[in-house]
Amino acid sequence: MAKKNNYQDLLPHLDKSRLPQHIGIIMDGNGRWAKARKRPRLFGHNEGAKALRQVVELGVELELKYITFYAFSTENWNRPPDEIEGLLKLLKERLLKEIPELNEKNILVKIVGSATRLDPDYLAEIHGIAELTKGNSGMVANIAFNYGGRLEIVEALREIARKPELLEKLDEELISEHLWTRGQPDPDLIIRTSGEARLSNFLLWQSAYSEIYFTDTLWPDFGKYELMQALLDYQKRMRRFGGIGE
Repeated sequence: MAKKNNYQDLLPHLDKSRLPQHIGIIMDGNGRWAKARKRPRLFGHNEGAKALRQVVELGVELELKYITFYAFSTENWNRPPDEIEGLLKLLKERLLKEIPELNEKNILVKIVGSATRLDPDYLAEIHGIAELTKGNSGMVANIAFNYGGRLEIVEALREIARKPELLEKLDEELISEHLWTRGQPDPDLIIRTSGEARLSNFLLWQSAYSEIYFTDTLWPDFGKYELMQALLDYQKRMRRFGGIGE
């Protein structure tokens, strides 16, 4: 039997002074992972929730500041109704189950996304569950749920337009202050699993200068070792932000 990769073997190579402040993760490949095992797609989503927990645990260990998980996009409403229903149920159940440990680890959970098409009672429930962590001051775990980058920008501009006095002051900073991630730094690193190489409407405004890391690993197989690989790759990059670097 092949030896399982241990993330701790990579820790000595990591420069903890050069970690990204904010990581965005496009958790892709749950359905294909399940299909390869001749299981229903929701089985893959359930296994993907375990991968999310692995990433959160390592994030706390490394003292990362922010991680945003792309859990459900505004385009995911095009999926079969039973899968949508299962995803909605899964989010609520996992939040409830994980709250005690999230509080123990001092993690602040935030739901970021649109209220469009969501049942108001359901929306109130998941926000209420996330609110149970509001007193925490550690790592922020954003759950991007019913999230779309273009819609986020449109809604930010609509909010600004409702205050005519702000229109004369319109600039990039003002728009950032009206996004769903307001008050948070832009992501330094975007990770996408499953071999697909696109952003899929994720953090479009915020990722203007993000480093992007693509991996063939399907999300349910992504864990602490794979996150360490992404972080080590990130630390090899020279971030120029439009300049020429050193």
